[in-house]
Amino acid sequence: MSSSASAATAVLSGLGACRPWQEDFYRHLHQHPELSHQETQTAAAVAHRLRGSGYQVTEGVGGTGVVGILRNGDGPSVLLRADMDALPVQEATGLAYASTAQASVEDAAEAVPVMHACGHDVHVTCLLGAADLLAGHRDAWGGTVVALFQPAEELGDGARRMVEDGLAGLVGSVDVALAQHVLPGVAGTVGTRPGAVLSAADSLRVTVHGRGAHGSMPQAAVDPVVLAAMIVVRLQTVVSRELAPTTPAVLTVGSIRAGTKSNVIGDHAVLELNVRTYDEQTRAAVLDAVRRIVVAECQASGSPAEPDLELFDRFPPTVNDAATTERVRAAFAAHFGELATELPLQSASEDFSDLPTALGVPYTYWGIGGSDPDAYRAAVEAGTVAQDVPVNHSPFFAPVVQPTLDTGTSALVVAALAWLGR
Repeated sequence: MSSSASAATAVLSGLGACRPWQEDFYRHLHQHPELSHQETQTAAAVAHRLRGSGYQVTEGVGGTGVVGILRNGDGPSVLLRADMDALPVQEATGLAYASTAQASVEDAAEAVPVMHACGHDVHVTCLLGAADLLAGHRDAWGGTVVALFQPAEELGDGARRMVEDGLAGLVGSVDVALAQHVLPGVAGTVGTRPGAVLSAADSLRVTVHGRGAHGSMPQAAVDPVVLAAMIVVRLQTVVSRELAPTTPAVLTVGSIRAGTKSNVIGDHAVLELNVRTYDEQTRAAVLDAVRRIVVAECQASGSPAEPDLELFDRFPPTVNDAATTERVRAAFAAHFGELATELPLQSASEDFSDLPTALGVPYTYWGIGGSDPDAYRAAVEAGTVAQDVPVNHSPFFAPVVQPTLDTGTSALVVAALAWLGR
């Protein structure tokens, strides 16, 4: 047995003692979610538990972020990250601990429902458990653990704000950064992959300008609705005709707003697009194609003004370092056996990679299953996974408590000890 595997066995011997408080903490957190940049109660609960485990804690990093540091002699420094924010979703799980929370948001007249519909409550609970286990078994490892709890992943700016708030100076030299996400899949499994794992995401708001007129006199107008429709149709050729068939990308027009009345031709239309790509070259090519098509269609329609294009909600690609991922994969294989799997390429996006990129360290990011094993396997056999298995951001998304928490906690410990194990 390797030193890291022996260390993992020693540290995870305390998993049973952690399980009761973790399950209670998870249910409470799921029932009391907080939106991005509003994670004050979550952050306070995290900081309290970290201090109880002996960590040096800094609160308010990047707004509501929390960083706990535990130094245990000489050795590498490993950063473990969990995100804390919830989503404006009305929960429909019917669980006894379902959220009924509401929160105010900018530009909204009424409060919105809030739910942990993406599993960040799982991430927080697992990292707290891993941090506690590592603190309780310091004889099994040496080095430094940095437990980082990040706000506002859903907005794509939480990691960046922590970096801008002096994260590098706070954590010092770090050797590797590690993170995980709970996903649809058999609970108890853990999956890794080298290279691209999550896509970059870019949202664009495009405003095209026309000339308004009466609906009965279209000859006097430059119709922005027709212009927007032509842009939508043409954009469908970017992925299908400008990228190689082996290059994955997604381009979605999610919103079109134009006009006020059936017999009035308006003077502008607003389109909102979302682009998903897996490398910077493809990202640039798709965004350039979008700009080219929008400008050309405006010219073809005789638009009286240049279009306005605004990029927002941008997420970096998540590209796992090959050597780091292999080290974690081997550790997972030794600990989880056949439950350690290959993670498929994901089309979702997130901002974790902004942290190791700013710190200049390699990283890897993996997934853990959160679906009821029997229900998931039955859906696979019936070919109904898409319909019957709730996905992240669904109002029905609620990972089974166990073995999800045990798996996520163990995965963080095992991965960290691939560097820290004596």
